[in-house]
Amino acid sequence: MNFNRSFLSLIAFLISVSAFAGVGDEAVAHFIKTNGIDPNSVSVKIIDLGDGSVVGAHNEESPLVPASIMKSVTTATLLESTGPDWRYHTRIYVDGPNDLGYLRGNVIVEGACDPTVNSDKEPFSDDIIEEIYSALSSQLVKRIEGNIIIDENSFAGDPQPASWAKEDRAKYYGTGSHAFNYADNSRGDFAVVNPSESFITLLKKKLISNGIDIEGNDMPEGRRVQILDHHSAPIDEIMRSCMMRSDNLFAESMLRTYGKLEGCDGSTEEATEKVRLFWQQKNLPLDGVEIIDGSGLSRANRVTANFMTELLKNMSDNPHYASFFPLAGQEGTLKKFLAGTPLDSYIAMKTGSMRGIQCYAGYKLDDDYMPTHVIVIIMNDITKSRDRAKRAAEQMLLSIFN
Repeated sequence: MNFNRSFLSLIAFLISVSAFAGVGDEAVAHFIKTNGIDPNSVSVKIIDLGDGSVVGAHNEESPLVPASIMKSVTTATLLESTGPDWRYHTRIYVDGPNDLGYLRGNVIVEGACDPTVNSDKEPFSDDIIEEIYSALSSQLVKRIEGNIIIDENSFAGDPQPASWAKEDRAKYYGTGSHAFNYADNSRGDFAVVNPSESFITLLKKKLISNGIDIEGNDMPEGRRVQILDHHSAPIDEIMRSCMMRSDNLFAESMLRTYGKLEGCDGSTEEATEKVRLFWQQKNLPLDGVEIIDGSGLSRANRVTANFMTELLKNMSDNPHYASFFPLAGQEGTLKKFLAGTPLDSYIAMKTGSMRGIQCYAGYKLDDDYMPTHVIVIIMNDITKSRDRAKRAAEQMLLSIFN
């Protein structure tokens, strides 16, 4: 009797899985027929995390431009390396003796690639200029014989990947990631080419206006003595902010940070190689995958739905990672997607958009916000309106998860 009951339960389960997969295949087939979507430039893969079954798929091995869903790769890789509580540390030193308030040396700021230093985006940290002033005041410094020096030697390479479009480089969203980042490396809608220079100007103004003179003499560097450790918020808070707002500077800095932690020179080029190696060692399918940057701003990036699905599956049991993704109808770049539908708050995905491109990568959630399914939708070469493509993706998900 128990055997028969178990056998019948197994049959019922297999029938339900088969029916679910049939609905998924039908929904995907309908989706790729949407006017303005080229089936050859679209990739879809949706899997059930419970049993690993494929709910729906199309063109899942085709390498396509991911846009900002690349941030899902960057945050996953760094989170696996650091854990959620790691923080950036920007250390400040003096390199000369304090002779009765006369600092016979320089003030040196050692860049750590922290993208949040005096950022106006959450998560906030203490004002580094106020911290430096307080540190010098506490040592009764009234005059600095040398200068303010920004040490950016720990991170090699250009702040902006060579493949970024020229028009993006001048905009705030295409600002470079430097060894020392300050105030989002932007001013209004435009990128700041040299954030260190802006920072030095403001720090000098603060110190001089509060009675600390700077002679600015060219002095050889002496033995460094740390006077301050400016630290960021925990990295999981930075990752959540990055994913919710799709912040390119945050993502590029985290990529370079990962490379540095893995023993590289801190350049984007070496960091991307380390990211690829990390997922290769986890046996993810990397055929056709090209990792060029950390944010997805480069159109030279390529991912497959297979790769993204396996990465998201690999990270699905990490309680921090899934929380980085905006909730449909509620948060960030997904606030309008599926709003007011039965899937409102039950889908958490990173979006990616460029001219002719719309992508989604993330999870279907249960009532406890735990991932039950992985969802990857990559659309390239969209010829009609982006809104039409978004509505088609919404309808596909509603048909599958009704």
